[in-house]
Amino acid sequence: MNITRAKEILKHQFGYDSFRMNQEAAIEAVLEKKDAVVLMPTGGGKSLCYQIPALMLDGLTVVVSPLIALMKDQVDALVNNGVNAAFLNSSQSNQEQIEVFQRIKSGDLKLLYVAPERLLQSGEQFIDFLESINVSLFAIDEAHCISSWGHDFRPEYIQLGKLKRYFPEIPIIALTATADKLVRKDIFERLNITRAELFISSFNRPNIYYSVEQKRGSFEKLLDFLEPRREESGIIYCLSRASTESLAMDLKDEGFSALPYHAGLTRETRQKNQELFLNDDVKIIVATIAFGMGIDKSNVRFVVHMDLPKNVESYYQETGRAGRDGLESRALLFFSWGDVIKLKGFAEIENNQQQSEIMLKKLNQMGEYGDLKSCRRRFLLKYFDENLNKDCAHCDNCDTDFEKFDGTVIAQKALSAVARTDQKMGLTYLVDFLRGSKSQKIWDSHKNLKTYGVGADISKDDWFEYFRDLIQQGFLAQTESQFPAIVLTETSLDVLKGERKVELYKITEKKEEKLSLVGQQAPPYEKPLFDELKTLRTALARKENVPPYVIFSDAALIEMATYLPLSTADMLKISGVGDVKMSKYGTEFLAIIARYTEKNELSSKIGLKSKRREPKTRIKRNVSGESTYSISYKMFKDGKSVADIARERGFAVSTIENHLAKFIETGELSVNDLVSEEKIEAIRSAVIECGDDGGLSKIKEKLGENFTYGEIRAVIADFMSNYAAA
Repeated sequence: MNITRAKEILKHQFGYDSFRMNQEAAIEAVLEKKDAVVLMPTGGGKSLCYQIPALMLDGLTVVVSPLIALMKDQVDALVNNGVNAAFLNSSQSNQEQIEVFQRIKSGDLKLLYVAPERLLQSGEQFIDFLESINVSLFAIDEAHCISSWGHDFRPEYIQLGKLKRYFPEIPIIALTATADKLVRKDIFERLNITRAELFISSFNRPNIYYSVEQKRGSFEKLLDFLEPRREESGIIYCLSRASTESLAMDLKDEGFSALPYHAGLTRETRQKNQELFLNDDVKIIVATIAFGMGIDKSNVRFVVHMDLPKNVESYYQETGRAGRDGLESRALLFFSWGDVIKLKGFAEIENNQQQSEIMLKKLNQMGEYGDLKSCRRRFLLKYFDENLNKDCAHCDNCDTDFEKFDGTVIAQKALSAVARTDQKMGLTYLVDFLRGSKSQKIWDSHKNLKTYGVGADISKDDWFEYFRDLIQQGFLAQTESQFPAIVLTETSLDVLKGERKVELYKITEKKEEKLSLVGQQAPPYEKPLFDELKTLRTALARKENVPPYVIFSDAALIEMATYLPLSTADMLKISGVGDVKMSKYGTEFLAIIARYTEKNELSSKIGLKSKRREPKTRIKRNVSGESTYSISYKMFKDGKSVADIARERGFAVSTIENHLAKFIETGELSVNDLVSEEKIEAIRSAVIECGDDGGLSKIKEKLGENFTYGEIRAVIADFMSNYAAA
């Protein structure tokens, strides 16, 4: 096993030219039968760390995944890339599950996705079944779920520690996007992989723009945020089920395409709403945290939190659902210290003081993030023990001019209000008191105090900002009680006496960062062409009953609309276009690009594409210099079947069929070597009937399930060979 073959699979199966972050090192460790723990940010490509070894190792890779949606999503994407994968879960009928077991026994499957409870249920009956077959690798996805110190603890994950006892020789790879030091320690110990290699990639998601707005007037602010993003996909998180439903209805009333998602809805409704969102039929999903784990929708352009997450891990993971395709995306949080106070009741764990303290600390750290005046990205990375040596220049604080001014008088008014009301009142009361509110909430005795109404010239929002600033600087403090009061500190008296000056932050208007869909290094993309390509993608996705991004991601379509590939060789240079997708969809997408360029008198710009992403040669060769096509041809001539070659080489059957089709064009193979006579005639008729505008998908649709794309390509190659000879 060597990494050269892994790179070949990466390109031909998945359509990428090079590994990212620690993918290559993690894959090498697994191929050497070592255990591994992989920490990689959401969208960083964790799945490839076990999917590529699965195609190289002899046997079945079992993937433990916590959610049904995650399994279906990943299996759909794998099958679309020509990989034999399946899942087992409660959403399937008995017959469907029997068929999966039959595929496992026959050796047809390379990857099987299961829930942790399925793995160890029925008196370890499933373990007995796995012991009877050839298992090559266990992959534990969302591995942070094993830790009670983590943000998403799942008791059923604890049982996974038994795997090493039953299968001591089989490597385990544990993967997560969020784990601090305590959680990492639990992953190693509870999975019994204490000698596993640890691979930590950067947690930085440079394409995500982080911003925070004060929660007051959040709905109006949300509408302002959404207005220019009506055609974009996004997730909006709310704390409660009721607010989820009411916000979704309010957004629909404002003309936005939005649906709710929470655990209180029926399973059918949740599934329907999720599928509408995944298929781009609905733009916005308004959800509780019940939604999102493992949702592999690559074109989510924004994630909004209407309420505060309970910890930084949750916030990081949830915002990481935006921009998985690497394109510019937004993460917006509406923040209020009131949320911190409200959540403290949920953070305490009954009869477990140590864990309660950890949860409260995590909540306070989330509050610090919301109230931050410095670079947000630096704060997030520091939380995960990663240092950014300079500000990111890509968050609201980096785009805000913070000025300080002499705020001594304002501070004295605030401190005096706290003192005069006997340090018993909360923040909102004090702001209303300083502004001279006529509300019945203000005690009659307080309305006679000199300080009452002395801050009427300062807006409510600004008073909240100034109080937070004073707390952060230590001139005031907030009690830890259920209804926290603002109290004086040791430094308060010096300020009240005029013996100490106070500087406060003056906040100017935030500059809205202009975000582009492609990097500054790339030429501008053709928006009308991008829209045409999206329309085709949607049509294909509906035919195949998969989400559109499973066909091609937005990033791939934008590359096509930027570089205008006009040939198969050009199209294979587009990131995310491998052999299988080229075979299935390439013809149709190329036809649209060709028509567009001809109509607008444009030429291909593929030569401008970053050379870093281009392979040195279109035909991959092994160390002996032999092309990958020639190796398949030689094995076929030696009497091996297409299925045997695919199994031995770790490729999909369709990839080998694609290889061999090349030799039909040259006349070195006959179409009869690959396709039966009766099928040849049927395919020829379909090709002629569909004509030039047909494309492989249309031909395949006409022929039905008994015909493969490889067989269709072989007959087309025979056509091409005869045409050239004529």
